Order: sequence, then structure tokens, then C-alpha cells
Amino acid sequence: MRKILFGILIFSASSIFAQYPQKSISNGLVEANLYLPDAKYGFYRGTRFDWSGVINSLKFKDHEYFGEWYQQHDPYRHDAITGPVEAFDPIDYATAAPGEKFMKIGIGILKKVKNEPYGFSKPFEILNYGNWKVKTKKDRVEFIHTLKDDSGYSYIYKKTVRLVEGKAQLILEHSLKNTGQKSINTSVFNHNFFVIDNQNTGPNFLVSMPFKINSEPARKSLMSFVDNKMIYNRDLKKGESTMEYPKGFTGTNVEDYDFRIENQKTGAAVRITSNRPLSHFMYWSVPTTLSPEPFIKIDALPGNEFTWAITYDFYTIDKK
Repeated sequence: MRKILFGILIFSASSIFAQYPQKSISNGLVEANLYLPDAKYGFYRGTRFDWSGVINSLKFKDHEYFGEWYQQHDPYRHDAITGPVEAFDPIDYATAAPGEKFMKIGIGILKKVKNEPYGFSKPFEILNYGNWKVKTKKDRVEFIHTLKDDSGYSYIYKKTVRLVEGKAQLILEHSLKNTGQKSINTSVFNHNFFVIDNQNTGPNFLVSMPFKINSEPARKSLMSFVDNKMIYNRDLKKGESTMEYPKGFTGTNVEDYDFRIENQKTGAAVRITSNRPLSHFMYWSVPTTLSPEPFIKIDALPGNEFTWAITYDFYTIDKK
């Protein structure tokens, strides 16, 4: 009887998530599944993260890299999202009065509610969703978000999630064309949300970067910094989290944007690099997910286009 009930629950959960628009891609080495943006039926309809490129599963050599890390899904919750998703800093929020507009790239034009500091966890009304177009091939999905608004801000934002032929490699290719009258000056960070083989966050994970860390961890009982490595002292327990700000990068060198996560128990590993300098870096984790959060600055004058790319190389290491 218990097996039957469990089977019903699994089937019900599968049915619920199957309702969201999605697309699977493969290059023969890596397989990934992406949720597609949709204002009515999308998996994510919140106002924190860019709606494009939401990956809920990526598999390489029987290893899983992404997935749901939270207990209950709500499409409007700010962090009910999976995969290497990105968030842009709000534009004109600080100068807008309550009831006036501000912008978040990859979401649209939003309305400020109160005269208080911006909070990413707060829901905002979307006044202008813009227009999403999605183009798919067997190994890639291209998202195009076109926004035209009387605020003076308009853009064409393109993001392509592409698996490279013959390689265990995923590339996120971006371009932002400023088609409005106002300059677009912001920053974007990738939250990543790794869920590697459903392993609990702890000492089995080794996180490294190309620069020597010259700061101390905020919670020394949970993490230690040794040269260029972040080491967990023990498994994280329910309710525990890390929020670290490792220092040591230059802020100008592309080479600083180079992070590795390796699981010593399962052998799953990934390297993340970019063709733009790392402008800021945070690291957040809870028992179910770990997230290096690298930032990139974006400057696009009217008529200009800003491009950047983030590359994921998936590999395996010997188990310990």
C-alpha cells in the first residue's frame, strides 16, 4: 500500500511539473532540460531572476548537476527556481517614487510599491512584460526578450543556452542591445544553484578559484579558506547556510572568473569561466544547494550592444 501511495505522489509531482513549457536539448554527451518563459504558464514568474535559461536538469556521465533544491514550488516566489539562473540589478529603483516605474532586464518594467530600499525577495507588479520569442534546435535554445517602454528604456536581450558539439560543455551566450534613449548601467550575477548528485552540502565538496583568498570566512565553524580553496568543515544541517564574500580577485582580469566545484564522493565536477572580468563575488549555500555567485558589470549606451558568455565544462574526478 505504501509503495502504491508513493507511486501516486511521484506521478502527481511529475504531472504538475510537466504542465510548464519546456524543452530538452542534447549533444550526445550532455543532456539538459529547460523551462521556457511564459507569463501565464511559466515555471518561474517571479521578479528577481531573468526568466530565460532556467535549467532544471543537466546530466553528464550519469551525474546530475541541477534540480529543485527547495521543498515546495511556487511560480511567483523569488527563489523557486533551478539551474544557472541570472539576475540583473534593478535600474532606476532608487530614484523612482512609489507607484513609478523601474526596470529589471529579463523580466520587464515593474512598479515600485513603497519608499524603501529594494528587496529582491519582495514581489512587484509587472507593468510591461515585453515580448519573449524562443527558437530551439536539438542542441540549443535561443531566448529573445524585446522590451519597448515610454520610460526611455528599451532593449533586445538575447540569451542562447548551447551545448558544444563533441564536448561536455555548456555555453550561455548573451547580448544586450540598447534600443532606448537612456543608458543601461547595471550588473548581472549568476546564482548557479548547483544540486550535484543530490549530495548534502559539506566536506565532500571542494570549491576552488584561481586567486588566493585573502579574507576570512564569516562562519568559521562551517567553512575554512585555504589558499585558493573553500573547504567545508562539516555537513550543513537543515536551517544552516553560508554567505561568504571571498576577496583576492582584481576586478579587472578575465582570468579571475574561473571556479571549480568537485564532489569527492561521486566524482562529479564542473568548471565555470567567462569572457568578462569578475566585478564582485559572493558564495551562498544551504544543505541542498551550493552557489558561487559571480558578478559582471554591464554598460550599454543607446544604440550600443554589450555581449558576454559563461562557459560550463563538466568533467569527473577519481572518487575518494
